[in-house]
Amino acid sequence: MKVLITGGAGFIGSHLADRLAAEGSEVLSIDNYETGRRENLPERDGVAIADETIADADAVRRTFESFKPDVVAHAAASYKDPDAWVEDVRTNALGTVNVVEAAREAGVERLVYFQTALCYGTDPIEQPITLSHPIRPDSSYAISKTAGEQYIEMSGIPFVSLRLANVYGPRNLSGPPPTFFARLSEGKSCFVVDTRRDFVYVDDLLEVVIAALQGTGSGHYHVSSGSDHSIKEMFDAVVDAMGIELDEEVEVRPRPEDDAPSILLDPSRTEQDFSWKARVPLADGIAKAVDWYRENGVGATYTHLKSQDVRVPDESKA
Repeated sequence: MKVLITGGAGFIGSHLADRLAAEGSEVLSIDNYETGRRENLPERDGVAIADETIADADAVRRTFESFKPDVVAHAAASYKDPDAWVEDVRTNALGTVNVVEAAREAGVERLVYFQTALCYGTDPIEQPITLSHPIRPDSSYAISKTAGEQYIEMSGIPFVSLRLANVYGPRNLSGPPPTFFARLSEGKSCFVVDTRRDFVYVDDLLEVVIAALQGTGSGHYHVSSGSDHSIKEMFDAVVDAMGIELDEEVEVRPRPEDDAPSILLDPSRTEQDFSWKARVPLADGIAKAVDWYRENGVGATYTHLKSQDVRVPDESKA
């Protein structure tokens, strides 16, 4: 396949590019490196790089016309500042429109979208959340991502929209694992928020993404383990993977108002249509992430939430 990946230098996008290139696909990445890292995706045989923003309609159109992709994986997103409403709209809503229009003109066969589970809001009415749950986003990030999903739905392009649990693993720079690792490495104190999340290792996600790009599925799906863990469990997994001992238990704080107490998704449709199940245990996935943090460092971390130093966004972004 010829696969165009928006956000190809980000966490999920770069892993997808590596996997597709290794399997013989031709890949082109569009990224403006707001949250992605250039070193995540070096240019090489089978992988081309376009240093562009999807907010630039002309640049997106030129890239599509030149590359002529068969399919698109739309992973680019604005999420690093909860008050950056204009940038969220520019990238997540308008940028998606630019991608959709260029994809239609280029005759793209299929588009795979990475959607946030916060499309259901921070106070879901059921646990686990099913695909029939009302759509009611209540943050700039979730509102703009949901607008993007709805434009894709109206486009007429065959699509799969993956509503994600918290994805983690090497190269992830959002949410608790990199923050815990960075603070513990420097001997700083940590706290955890009293919330729970459904965690999925990046390699498990890629199985669904690649099958979707190849033609499996249609419409909306949850990519999730179907079980949730406390953030305290995530912290303990990081501590164990680092091989350190703490003098006292980590402090547990109440969640901030803009955070959901739990995001637990029902993956049954995905398991059925894709013959798939999340398989990597949390401890194993965290150990792999910690190995990567040791070798590459963490640097800046990102979240769409306000107020506190260690929180959990709905997914670890592209």
